Amino acid sequence: MSQRTVALEALRGDLIARIERYQASKQRFEGALDKDIEDQSIELENSEVVDSLENEAEAELKQVMHALKRIDAGEGEHCDRCAAIIDPKRLVALPYTTRCMHCADLP
Repeated sequence: MSQRTVALEALRGDLIARIERYQASKQRFEGALDKDIEDQSIELENSEVVDSLENEAEAELKQVMHALKRIDAGEGEHCDRCAAIIDPKRLVALPYTTRCMHCADLP
């Protein structure tokens, strides 16, 4: 198993745990809002922040899972857009990347 695979699997575990914590946090805040309007505002802001963090973690988890599938298929070191070899330094810095530097900058 490569160092990249180990790093991705560890990241996957961390992201899953983080998502579970966000979901547990949201369940605690569900229900009636506080009677004080200022407290309601804070509760709503907190809920929006947790939603945003959860969405970011889910998007990152999706990228990690995609990278792991490409590694399993023997395509993990090649750009999924142009098929060039991805710089190993880039893979260390961003283990879930699936694009070379050139293609990463393209829309």
